[in-house]
Amino acid sequence: MLIDTSKSAHAKVSPIPVQDIDWDAGFWKERFDTCADVTVPHIRKMFEDDSPVFHVVENFRVAAGLHEGTHEGTPFGDGDFYKWMEAAMYVMVKRKDKKLEHDLDAYIELIASAQQEDGYLSTKQIIADKQGGNSRLGDINDFEVYNFGHLFTAACMYKRITGKDNFLKIALNAAEYLERLYKKYIADGVAQTEVCPSHYMGIVELYRITGDPKYLKLAEMALQVRDLVPEGSDDNQDSLPLREHRKIVGHGVRSTYLYAGVADVYAENGDESLKTVLDAVWKNCVDKKLYINGGCGALYTGTSPYGLFHNLNGVTVYYVHQAFGYEYQLPNITAYNETCATLGNIMWNYRMFAIDPQVKYFDIIERSMLNLTIASVSLSGSKYFYQNTLRRVKNLDYELMWPLERKDSLTCFCCPPNMARFIAESSEYIYMKGSDCVYTGMYGANTAHIALENGAEFDLVQATDYPWYGNINFSFRNVKSGQSFVLKLRIPQWVSTGSVKKNGVELAVLNKSNAGRYFEVLVENPREDSVELILDMPVRYTVAHSYVEENINQVAVERGPVLYCLETPDAPVDSLGEVMLPSDAQFREVPYDIEGKNLMALETEAYVHIRNDDYDVDSLYQTFESKGIRKVPIRMIPYFAWDNRGRGEMIVWMPVYWGRN
Repeated sequence: MLIDTSKSAHAKVSPIPVQDIDWDAGFWKERFDTCADVTVPHIRKMFEDDSPVFHVVENFRVAAGLHEGTHEGTPFGDGDFYKWMEAAMYVMVKRKDKKLEHDLDAYIELIASAQQEDGYLSTKQIIADKQGGNSRLGDINDFEVYNFGHLFTAACMYKRITGKDNFLKIALNAAEYLERLYKKYIADGVAQTEVCPSHYMGIVELYRITGDPKYLKLAEMALQVRDLVPEGSDDNQDSLPLREHRKIVGHGVRSTYLYAGVADVYAENGDESLKTVLDAVWKNCVDKKLYINGGCGALYTGTSPYGLFHNLNGVTVYYVHQAFGYEYQLPNITAYNETCATLGNIMWNYRMFAIDPQVKYFDIIERSMLNLTIASVSLSGSKYFYQNTLRRVKNLDYELMWPLERKDSLTCFCCPPNMARFIAESSEYIYMKGSDCVYTGMYGANTAHIALENGAEFDLVQATDYPWYGNINFSFRNVKSGQSFVLKLRIPQWVSTGSVKKNGVELAVLNKSNAGRYFEVLVENPREDSVELILDMPVRYTVAHSYVEENINQVAVERGPVLYCLETPDAPVDSLGEVMLPSDAQFREVPYDIEGKNLMALETEAYVHIRNDDYDVDSLYQTFESKGIRKVPIRMIPYFAWDNRGRGEMIVWMPVYWGRN
């Protein structure tokens, strides 16, 4: 399981073990299969490549003294490889793939041979130090502790899945190194920050899997150390002491990883000052800085929006990479939205749900998984986005940092293995359980074996064509105990109508008052009971806050949990910027195939202005003139499926036409 909060003193729910739940069919089974069959092997091949761009596995061989050479690629390649290993672990257990398990054991043996006697493990520095240097912890952007964190997480995962200690031993040795380092920092009263702090989550998992309180103490020390940075920055969220944080700032990945780790610590020690931070920062993020596709970290390069600038070598620096920016600062064409930032946000919300099981957290998880995580990889499974924009135009007079079409190779390859592990692990987001209840998370066809503390034990079968249709049926098999329990059905915030049935009898008619809440169904006799949840899915227009300048008087099209977009192949116009959606549009739900994947498209008629002959498409400003409007047929596709049919325009937010032709 991703995390194990079953014994966490301040968590109310815990996940279902990975071995006990599987996608059976449908949407998420298809995504898992593509990930297992295409994405995971493709990324492995990239990491096995000994070219200077990747060189990841080769770096471990050089660090271990098995090969001669230098370090190549990014300094965080070690951590990215551990993320790939997590994805491979899930494929291994779901497919019962003994060959893959053997290969993972071989990689673990290689990693162990590269680890230094004092527990230190980061290949860039180990290789450099073989030449007589001392490069450890000299530059925060060498990501050494980031590498440690993903090592910890992957090692705990392998222990849970296989029962083996081989990977865990490496992680525990590395944790001993960190403990000595943090004790020195605390004694000195000054510390160096750690970027992308994956290690908070990883250290807490070491505590959970070993039960040794020294690892919880180590996690608390890690939080203490970040307040000892002498000249912090918003870029790394250390310009203010942690317990003074109230807004989300700076680098998208570094911040979401931070708060996910803080949530893990709170789940164990119950420090209410940490919960105050988590609630305030979460609200600032979700209410004012989150994209409709679940993306976060809006700006390629921004400034500290609150005047908390930092000093670097005597020069005041205003730079913040991958910045959240100001409240409501959510551009579309230049939207950054690094995939890893959204994945960090999913981890954060997952942990917030464990602490306080509310629908709002799983609403964010589902939005982010459906509309950004799977959008970051092609439908074929082998091409990737680094950033996730909400509009692509024909031509730009400037270059953006990353390509505006998916590529099979990226010079910074952190997102693909991270995305792969989330899709491989997607079944973790179906349910969480309490002592006498089961909470539903993401919906999809699956079977789960569930054992509750109150003695109830059964297989829970979910049959559905979600997210295309909202009928979700729950039945129970292999019931080992007739003990009753509560099935808590997530009613997403977008729901306006629907119903709940038990044994074919209607229990409730759902309306907007039920949205964003759990509906409880008492399953008194699981051997005979069945439950049906019906969530109606009319197409709806979504508007943004009026402070989001780019989206004023525009709407986005959604149906159920799925965000839609318009692409060049689906509109007979010169530019998608011309298209206006009728206020009373009637959409037709149409099955549609892209890259062999069955999707639900939406068809309707839209409007465009009939321009005068002297209209200048390149003019910055000109007098508005129109000869009237004309109707054009358009087809909208799920946002996650865009950029699979060649280079063209794409748009999410579109103006509404309120008149009549």
